[in-house]
Amino acid sequence: MQNTRVFATAFSSVYPHYIQKTEKKGRTREEVHEIIFWLTGYHEKELQEILNNKTDFKTFFEKAPQINPNVSLIKGVICGHRVEDIEDELMRNIRYLDKLIDELAKGKKMEKILRTT
Repeated sequence: MQNTRVFATAFSSVYPHYIQKTEKKGRTREEVHEIIFWLTGYHEKELQEILNNKTDFKTFFEKAPQINPNVSLIKGVICGHRVEDIEDELMRNIRYLDKLIDELAKGKKMEKILRTT
């Protein structure tokens, strides 16, 4: 039941929290976008349409051009759960995004966040 509520939540209602959380720690909106684009394959214009249309998380991830093949490198605990152990693919993708945003807010270098080094 709780997952259904999360899936139906508009991405645009959570997005400002991602921005606020990271900007409070001296990071930028552009870095948040870089994470979103890396994870999902979306681009700026598509992201703006998602925000304008109040697209829900389920549709956001289902319509993503390509979930990055390196997501399996994202490991750790988010919201009390090991992200790599979450069985539901949609919930795991949501938590991957949460984890990456947390890493950005904690000051990690972008290369580490995007698993390029």
